[in-house]
Amino acid sequence: MEEAQEIEVPCYFVCPISMQLMEDPVTVSTGITYDRSSIEKWLFLCKNSTCPVTKQDLSNKDLTPNHTLRRLIQEWCTFNAYERIPTPKAPVEESQILKLLREAKASPKSQINCLHRLRSIAHRDESSRNHLQQATGAVEFLVTVARNEENAMYRSEALNILHQIQLSESDLKELLLDNGEFLFSVLQVLDNGNFQSRAHAIMLLKSAFYVADPEILIGSKPEIYKQIVHIIRDKISEQATKTALKLLVELCPWGRNRNKAAENGAVSALIELLLETEDRRICELVLIVLDQLCGCAEGRAELLGHGAGLAVVSKKILRVSNVASERAARIICSISKHYANSRVLHEMMQVGVVSKLCLVLQVESSPKTKERAKEILRLHSRVWRGSLCIPPHLLSSYPSP
Repeated sequence: MEEAQEIEVPCYFVCPISMQLMEDPVTVSTGITYDRSSIEKWLFLCKNSTCPVTKQDLSNKDLTPNHTLRRLIQEWCTFNAYERIPTPKAPVEESQILKLLREAKASPKSQINCLHRLRSIAHRDESSRNHLQQATGAVEFLVTVARNEENAMYRSEALNILHQIQLSESDLKELLLDNGEFLFSVLQVLDNGNFQSRAHAIMLLKSAFYVADPEILIGSKPEIYKQIVHIIRDKISEQATKTALKLLVELCPWGRNRNKAAENGAVSALIELLLETEDRRICELVLIVLDQLCGCAEGRAELLGHGAGLAVVSKKILRVSNVASERAARIICSISKHYANSRVLHEMMQVGVVSKLCLVLQVESSPKTKERAKEILRLHSRVWRGSLCIPPHLLSSYPSP
């Protein structure tokens, strides 16, 4: 197989966009052939209306399968012992989707059948998903079903499909501008749905808030943070956890969102996740959010109120990544500046925070982390410098006041 992969692929079998062997060659109105997945991304996701090679405007966006070229490619793969590309399934066309939507609108009883068929289309292949996303009225139909308060199964099904088809930025923005009806539906699924539906709902919510305007971010409801915390605590999946954390990263810098998150138990949930996980990216995201939350009094108080807060944050310094170390040092610096009472300073010695900061100065670490460690140690040198909690070999690196 390794020798087969070294065979030079004929240039006329290569997609002009991806420069890879075409698996499903299709021809556009200018006569140029591309691999279907590449040209559909160019046309539908990137919103282009020209031929990538000729730069001419396309008279239409119809893609005609090039069966002759596909058979030649398959024969070439067989002859050269190259991994043979499978014969692609014909994508579901927009006309078929429009027929389904008309049937669903004509008879409410056929809605569930339509939803099942649309889900099958969304899972079929990228071409079918693109046609579903582009079909006139498809997104509106799914959003209408998702708003249905009477049938939780329909609502979950519609949200799952909306997540699968990768909505455009304009569609996502519209979801958050309907007087809160769609957001209410998403929160209902997050609260009562099964694990899969909740995972899809949090991903859809993250996508929508990622492109939302500042006033939408500032006005986010406390209920959102309650559900995000539930996703983190319930450990639905690694992907859902990372999505929830990224959503907090997106929301917390705006308005009073840090306070809303802290008031709904975010700090405690994040500390417990940090205690359990060894995943580098999750650790980084947790520390980024905790750093943001420590920008408000409620967040700092919650961190100090958790018995393992200071200990687990300092433990991650020098153990995960430069990003994690810098964020952990920022968190400790925030606590040491705003809560510099004797109890907190003593706790920082007892749980190893001070010795870890001294260690940072002795080993190779990022300049930002070193500077932050020096700042904290100098700030409380009167209390910590003579402490027996600092090993002698680390005490020698204690910065001068």
